[in-house]
Amino acid sequence: MATVRYTSAFLVIFLLHVAQLAKSDPFIGVNYGQVADNLPPPDATAKLLQSTSIEKVRLYGADPAIIKALANTGIGIVIGAANGDIPAMASDPNFAKNWINSNVIPFYPASKIILISVGNEVLLSGDRNLMGQLLPAMQNLQNALNSASLGGKIKVSTVHSMAVLRQSEPPSSGSFDPNFADLLKGLLEFNNANGSPFPVNPYPYFAYQSDPRPETLAFCLFQPNSGRVDSGTNIKYTNMFDAQVDAVRAALNSMGFKGVEIVVAETGWPYKGDANEVGPSMDNAKAYTNNLIAHLRSMVGTPLMPGKSVDTYLFALYDEDLKPGPASERSFGLFKPDLTMNYDNGLSKTTQAPSTPKTPVTPSPNAKKSAWCLPKGGVSDAQLQANLDYACGQQGIDCSPIQPGGACFEPNTVASHAAYAMNLLYQSSAKDPSNCDFSQTATISSNNPSKFPPFIETCQQS
Repeated sequence: MATVRYTSAFLVIFLLHVAQLAKSDPFIGVNYGQVADNLPPPDATAKLLQSTSIEKVRLYGADPAIIKALANTGIGIVIGAANGDIPAMASDPNFAKNWINSNVIPFYPASKIILISVGNEVLLSGDRNLMGQLLPAMQNLQNALNSASLGGKIKVSTVHSMAVLRQSEPPSSGSFDPNFADLLKGLLEFNNANGSPFPVNPYPYFAYQSDPRPETLAFCLFQPNSGRVDSGTNIKYTNMFDAQVDAVRAALNSMGFKGVEIVVAETGWPYKGDANEVGPSMDNAKAYTNNLIAHLRSMVGTPLMPGKSVDTYLFALYDEDLKPGPASERSFGLFKPDLTMNYDNGLSKTTQAPSTPKTPVTPSPNAKKSAWCLPKGGVSDAQLQANLDYACGQQGIDCSPIQPGGACFEPNTVASHAAYAMNLLYQSSAKDPSNCDFSQTATISSNNPSKFPPFIETCQQS
């Protein structure tokens, strides 16, 4: 394949992406809990959300003030039926109908309700009676939606803890706890029949708490690490998030539900905790959130679900100061009650634009010679993958040519793809050297990378 040089065509593509910077990320959502006495009013929260790239909000209930405040914003809304509503919803179809009439009909479609979650982590409640009522409650709610001509427009599901898995390591061996087998089979048949997702709550933070080694922390934070090889597939995983999500994918596949999509209903990292808690810190929370978002924006996907990003709801929009338990439980918030960020989370639209060019874009008589940003020799695949995720996660950077079927997908190696993405970020910032650092694993070269391995025949820009 001949080397592709981006000239005016590249500039046009780049400018188109700049014009789209204000658009949001359809796969990024946030959890909006209310166990607090200091939260800003719903209208203020709606304006805050519109200033971010967050496109979906998950509520744990169906607060009418919040649902109404989100009207005409285009933000997708997940509302919840409480665990306490499940018995009545299961036994009385009229209860389900009245619930829809009270919590959906007055607001839809101005308020973009997309999913109703019936209960939260019900299978882990230990209440066998409640667990048995979950599916009938979902069915009655679905029937109520169908009667209101909203079936298919608004989905019905329930959120699960990762503890429904019996095994998750290695990811390819993911399987559900046989104690929940019959219940899950019925729930998954419902999901499959109605096109609704299987929402789960993966938390690499808790995985690190149970294995607090430095290499585990790096694996959980999407930071450079040696990776973990799945003995069943020989796939090397470079982060815990992908491993956890793929374990759920494997479990669903093993039960014959390959068509049921996964939604990450909760994931996050606390920025502070009690003195005896392992893992909470401002640096760790910032690293997890920013690296997760970059990973999602890269559209790399997971090894078992490549080329797309799973809808992911970050936990949480605000701290909830009335929550019981350790300090970490009250320290997951992305934003403070005064609407400022607890740490730079990369979600604000005003901070997502590429660096302002520091050198003229139009060539001048003194223009620098062609230069490329390349990985240094000996850089590990884990680091290259981290560089790839970071570069492709930046707004305005189009990595679709290195996705399957793209013009620059071959050779399909992490070295080739990372070289493409790293150089694209460098070139799109008018060759700002600060955008060719990548934790000191990159270098600026005057040698065209398409002339030598491992970047031969890749699409490189100059």
